[in-house]
Parts: sequence; C-alpha cells; structure tokens
Amino acid sequence: MVPDRSDDLHVEMDGNGSPLLLLHGFTGGARTMWPLGRRLTLVRHVAAVDMPGHGRTGLPADPHLFGFEHTVDALAHLLEQRDHMPADIVGYSMGGRIALGLAVRHPGHVASLSLIGASAGISDVVERSARRRSDDDLAEDLLDHGLELFVDRWMASPLFASQVRLGPDALADARAQRMDNDAEGLAGSLRGAGAGSQPSYWQDLADIHAPTLLVVGDEDPKFRATAMRLAAGLPRSTISVVPEAGHAPHLENLDRTSTVILGFLADLDQERQAGSGRGPNR
Repeated sequence: MVPDRSDDLHVEMDGNGSPLLLLHGFTGGARTMWPLGRRLTLVRHVAAVDMPGHGRTGLPADPHLFGFEHTVDALAHLLEQRDHMPADIVGYSMGGRIALGLAVRHPGHVASLSLIGASAGISDVVERSARRRSDDDLAEDLLDHGLELFVDRWMASPLFASQVRLGPDALADARAQRMDNDAEGLAGSLRGAGAGSQPSYWQDLADIHAPTLLVVGDEDPKFRATAMRLAAGLPRSTISVVPEAGHAPHLENLDRTSTVILGFLADLDQERQAGSGRGPNR
C-alpha cells in the first residue's frame, strides 16, 4: 500500500488494473475502508482517500475544501492528476453522497458507482435547512465537549446498533480509529459536507448513466427505503440487500459485500470486453 498526498488529501493506493476510488463515511478514513479495499485490489488499482477533516488529511490548508462541492471537485482533480479517468467509485454513507456528487458534477470521471448506505441528499428545502442547523449544533457540541464524548455518543447511535455483532475487539479498534481524528476537522466536515449542506441530487438522478450498484444492509430499514427511491430514479441501477448487516454492511458482512461488488465489477468488465457499447469506455 503506497501513501501519497494530492492537494492536501492523504491517499493510499494498492492493487492493479483499472482505477477505483474508495470513499469512507463520516468519522471514518481510508483505514476503515481497506478491509473491503484489499479485496477489490484483486481486480482494480484502488485509491483510498482520507477526506477533509479526517485521518491524515486532517484540517485542510484551505477551509473552503470542507465544502461538499469543493470536496467533490478536489477528488475529481485527484483523478485527473493520476490520469485515473473514468474510475469506478465505491462510497459508504457520506462517501456515497460524495460519489453521487462526482457523477453529477464530473460524469466523465465516473465509470460506475457502488453506493453503500448512501443517499442523494435531502430534497425538501425546509428539512435540509433544519438538518444544516442540527449539523451545526452537533459540530458546536463536539468542539465544546471534546472528541471522546462525541465519539462515544456517535457510536451509541441506533444507526450503528447492529455493529455489536463485530465484537468488543473490533468495536474498540473502531473507537480508536475515530479518536485519531481531529475535533476541529470533524466539526468542519459536519458543517461543510453534512447532509444539510449537500445539494439535493434527487432531480439529477435521471442524468446519471453510469452503472450503479446500491448496497444496503438488511437491518437498515431507513436506507433500504432510500435505496429503493434511488433505484427508481437511476436509469442503470440495481439493489443488493446484504443479510446480517445494518448501516455498514462492508464491516458487518464483509464476505457478502465484497462478493456482491466484485461480481458487479466483473459483469462490467465482461460488457466492456465484449464491446457491447453498454458500459463506459476505458
């Protein structure tokens, strides 16, 4: 695994083949995605990024980089620098929202999307404004009371309750990873890239022609419903429901999640090799 930096983004790369960009969720990092990423290196050259406010990227030199669309554009520039276009994109939660942003703002950069527990944002303007205020309050609470209390509360959220199946050692490791983040960095990410600050992309789904796999845990009813709504809008999408998993199926059922994504990528490779014209040109 080769570490690198580009425009203050920490990047780790490994594997061979066509490019794949791996995007983590809020409070995560490249480290949290490598269990899945290592399996994908069998067929792809994987680049895992610590996004602004997280991991070894930390606080960006330019505070505007915290902004959702600034982050999307920075990742597009990263792909351009390495001549990794178009790339398959795998994104979890916040990373999935950012992956959709790439497909909307930079469609030529995206060969396919694998979205794990993701959303296209909040379509209702009033609800989005309320979420933005809630994210801002959460960021303020983080700065006022410190990272440790925030991380413990975050991990106790009902959204992550199913992760108890991972066992105490894995949960302790996940807590330690989150504690490696910077409080100001996470607060900036909440304010800049939280769901309240993200543009709604629901109206843009019909224009996304990249093949899309929607991965969701069987025990995540909220995002199962969101996946169905996404599939109704995306022209070339399919849903895979992962059993024995909640919001983070790539952690809770890695075997099934990696098998599903590898199968999706293999089908795309067959289409491209056959020259059917249905898959993106590489």
